Amino acid sequence: MQPYIIMGVVAVVLAIVGFIAGSAFRRKSAEAAIGSAEEEARRILNDAIKQSEQKKKEALLEAKDEIHNLRQETEKDLRERRSEVQRQEHRLQQKEETLDRKIDNLEIKEEKLAQRSKEIDARIEECDRIKQSQMDLLEKISGFTKEQAKEHLLKLLDDELTHQKAVKILEHEQHTKEECDRIAKDIICHAIQRCAADHSADLTVSVVPLPNDEMKGRIIGREGRNIRALETATGVDLIIDDTPEAITLSSFDPVRRE
Repeated sequence: MQPYIIMGVVAVVLAIVGFIAGSAFRRKSAEAAIGSAEEEARRILNDAIKQSEQKKKEALLEAKDEIHNLRQETEKDLRERRSEVQRQEHRLQQKEETLDRKIDNLEIKEEKLAQRSKEIDARIEECDRIKQSQMDLLEKISGFTKEQAKEHLLKLLDDELTHQKAVKILEHEQHTKEECDRIAKDIICHAIQRCAADHSADLTVSVVPLPNDEMKGRIIGREGRNIRALETATGVDLIIDDTPEAITLSSFDPVRRE
């Protein structure tokens, strides 16, 4: 019995030792795993921190670049606006100066006009005084009052106008008579030209003999230049037809035909 008990005790002890050893091993394994997990977590955390820092730096750099670009654009825009404002101010200043000069010129002109107006008023007053003094002198010399002098002048003017009207009427009658004579002569001339054709032909046409028919071509000239020149210079129509060795001259003026 005793050996079995000892073996049981030994087995129990071994079981306890194994349990304790297994527990210790499992604890160590768990601690190792936990340490590895913590290390991995710290590594991941460090990597995440590093990545976040890197992204933060990149974001800061991008933000700085964007801010720099925006600042440059803003400064450029401000410079352009400032330049435009300066140009506007310069134009406004020029306009103000121009307006000031115009206002000064207008004030000078107004002063001159006012002075001129005063001078004109003074001269009008002087003329009125001279006129009144002359009227007084005329009344004294002529013995007529103003109304009597006016009536006398109107009578003289009426007589003068009556004479001028008579002269104008006579001139108009003379002009009308001359115009009537001219129209009557024109009518008679036209009637003679239409009704006395045969008699007119005898008085207005002359036949000129030529030594030969070749002379007709020389009179006509190249493309009719000679005959046109002759008609223009003399005022006589040259009629060249089939009549042998002769041409006809037509004109109401016998001197021109000669």
